[in-house]
Amino acid sequence: MSPSELPALRKAPATGQDGRETSGAEDVCKAAGTEQAGSRGGFLPSGALAAVGGDGGDRTADLRLVAPAVAAWAAAALALGGPLPWALGGAAGAVGLALAVLLCLRSGVWVAVAMALLSAGAGAVVAALHGAAVRGSPLAQSIGERTTVEVEISGDPKVAANRRGEVIVMTGEAEGGGPVVLVAAPGAEHRAEWAALLPSTRVLVEARTGEPMPGRESEFAAVLKVLGDGPPLLTASPSGPQRFAGALRQSLREATDGLPPDARALVPALVIGDASRITPELREAVQATDLTHIIVVSGAHLAIVLFVLIGPAGTAGRAERGGLAGRLGIGLRTTAVLGGGLLVGFVLICRPGPSVLRAAVCGGIALLAIATGRRRSLLPALAAAALLLILYDPTLSRSFGFLLSVLATGALLVLAPRWSAALRRRGVPGRLAEGLAAAGAAQAVCAPVVVVFTERMSLVAVPANLLAELAFAPALVAGWAALVCAPVAMPLAQSLAWLAGWPAGAIALIARTGAGLPGAELAWPGGWAGAALLGVLTVAVVALLRRALRRPALGAGCALLLLAAVLRPAPVEGLTRALSGWPPAGWRLVVCDVGQGDALVLAAGAGSAVVVDAGPDPVAVDRCLRELGVRYIPLLVLSHFHADHVAGLPGVLRGRTVDAIHTSPVWRDADQAEFVVRTAAEEGIPVLPVAVGAGAAVGEELSWEVLWPPADAAEQGYGANDASVTLWVRTGGLTVLLPGDLEPPAQRRLLAAHPGLGEVAVLKVAHHGSGEQYGPLLERLRPRLALIPVGADNGYGHPAARTLDALDAVGAMVLRTDLHGALAVVEGRSGPVGIIRRGRCPRGAEGRRTREGLPVPEVASRHGAVRAGVAGASRVGVNASGDRTGASRAWRSSPGSMIPQVKRVVG
Repeated sequence: MSPSELPALRKAPATGQDGRETSGAEDVCKAAGTEQAGSRGGFLPSGALAAVGGDGGDRTADLRLVAPAVAAWAAAALALGGPLPWALGGAAGAVGLALAVLLCLRSGVWVAVAMALLSAGAGAVVAALHGAAVRGSPLAQSIGERTTVEVEISGDPKVAANRRGEVIVMTGEAEGGGPVVLVAAPGAEHRAEWAALLPSTRVLVEARTGEPMPGRESEFAAVLKVLGDGPPLLTASPSGPQRFAGALRQSLREATDGLPPDARALVPALVIGDASRITPELREAVQATDLTHIIVVSGAHLAIVLFVLIGPAGTAGRAERGGLAGRLGIGLRTTAVLGGGLLVGFVLICRPGPSVLRAAVCGGIALLAIATGRRRSLLPALAAAALLLILYDPTLSRSFGFLLSVLATGALLVLAPRWSAALRRRGVPGRLAEGLAAAGAAQAVCAPVVVVFTERMSLVAVPANLLAELAFAPALVAGWAALVCAPVAMPLAQSLAWLAGWPAGAIALIARTGAGLPGAELAWPGGWAGAALLGVLTVAVVALLRRALRRPALGAGCALLLLAAVLRPAPVEGLTRALSGWPPAGWRLVVCDVGQGDALVLAAGAGSAVVVDAGPDPVAVDRCLRELGVRYIPLLVLSHFHADHVAGLPGVLRGRTVDAIHTSPVWRDADQAEFVVRTAAEEGIPVLPVAVGAGAAVGEELSWEVLWPPADAAEQGYGANDASVTLWVRTGGLTVLLPGDLEPPAQRRLLAAHPGLGEVAVLKVAHHGSGEQYGPLLERLRPRLALIPVGADNGYGHPAARTLDALDAVGAMVLRTDLHGALAVVEGRSGPVGIIRRGRCPRGAEGRRTREGLPVPEVASRHGAVRAGVAGASRVGVNASGDRTGASRAWRSSPGSMIPQVKRVVG
């Protein structure tokens, strides 16, 4: 189950409404998430949930299998990457201790302890053997070598981008070499052939072996980078079932081709988990509202499919049951067998991801209850599913997706029924109470895990999930109908896809609207420390809400507080910035953290800024501008037409007024130039090329002049980089040079064209700090603060070591977005002050003797995102005479503030 699955989850009584003992079939839908389908837009008949009956909050949960599952999970996670002898020794010790406990102590508690020890031993052995086999495979021992190997594809190909352009990435099993990641960079004429490969296809590849991704050395033996750009060399065609599943998936894509963009992307994602059409912008909106579970096929999707077969949960074990099986008079055991086949087909078509496997195993256990006539408790079914899957594939023990799926399902089984009952007792309507309880319970247990890797938490997740539930079931039912009809009746399938597109479009609208609210997300410390902090806060909030339910005034106050945090009116916005320290008061310049690309913001008054470049990602630049409170942009400058500078344009324009766009006069990259012109035209914004000599000002604090390129740059044959719009900026008392991606030849001509160019306070280093810099220009500029917008692990080697050395030689303090996140510059008493959002302050901030006795630039950091070890730092700098001075670090904090403040390392 995914984080919003199943609001109801009330446990079924031991007997049916007619007094007969039920077969346990009602648990099938519950194990897979069917009650959620009922709450998502009323897909189930109104009496279906009532037929389940009972109040799960009054029954004691059956926890007997929970401890063995947790023990096996933890042991597998620890042993997967550890030495084999240690893991086997620990497993032997656990088994020996378990046998001793069983021989000496036979009470119920000690039997449970023994079972947990045995499960831990089994998990450790399976994981250690798997990890050792992968790490010891021939491919893992030949990293960096050239090899020819046959690979059986196991996952659908995905299109990604790296420095070689577009590449096709897929997982597979190498002949005698273990699991691998296959990366192919075919020519444009062969890209479709690689992208169309189906699981179970066997290909012969000549490749160079590379190390697997960090932390996944026990999951993959190597990364195989295919040599050449030709078509795939097939040695065996895909299996019949995979061809059938592939044809169904492709036919659904064809049926949705004519839909609007959001519906075209979401219908295949909802039905078969194919998220390949989802744009980065929509994906970010879905993530910001915690609706990711909708595009990751899981228990809710399976539940609706099972509902078609067995009908409502409450009557699934009776003669008068609904569904196709009941209407056709099919017996219970035959129904269970058909349900098993349906599960296999579901996994085959939707692909065996962690949440799909978990839902399928839970559903299979519950279907077994139908065949045997026995009831099955849901929590043991979930624990058994987790235990079996960990032993089957120990790499799941380190899968965040699997962890979130199990946690969400457990919350819906244990917490949601009790919370729903509490809300109903206080007068909340039943269906609304179920929805609130389910969304709240899933969010409470999943949010601490999500912040580990996102460093953000959603404040709109619960209302967004409640609204999305209304559209989920109709979209899924119509989508599955289109999937079934597409191979035989495409016109009918297109009509059904059109119907599914309406609720799918509504889900996209909910996601975009929620993500667009000023306080949709709250920055939070990442890692497990951040998770622990959020867990403690969640417990405190739940305790507060329990009191609020009994005190209407307190409840209304909590609701208003949350509303203010999400909508962020001006007073709240100011308070938030004061507490968080971002953006810093009086900021003059901000370098947005947009990955491998440029996006800079120059303050031009309250809510106003001049923006230079848009970065590669609309979502990232939009988030940066929202955090800065920028609503009006009198001028957007696009230095040149490369994707890492212009592809984020829609994010800059989103919800903002932009008066004009200035660009380079060289439009050689026709695709990017056309994209800019088209996007600007849709918003009615003029696009004007500029050249040397142009300039303007906004108010008295901000002015700029274009130093490069010449007006005839295109006629002179300049490339895009060398024709970058280069700005000399004065903001307050600071001077800034923004040279775009100028290469050394253009940098040399720039210096020659402006012999009077002097030192600047701040330099945006050209071309992400590449090794191609013109030394005399750096000597002339001698910046005190050098800012490098660069993506982490970018593959280009940016920034180059020789560039960092050159900057150090001229006395510049270097700040980088890959290490420090977004960068801000404010004006200090003696020059620029650099403020970083995360990471350690540069070592150069501690006592470096600068040229001519000038103090080093001041550097500061939001300590909430600073990694471990910074807390013990001291404030050390250089005074005007060059002597080192030291002082203990001062922390600013506000009583009761949950948002970390600012740490300063002062020169």
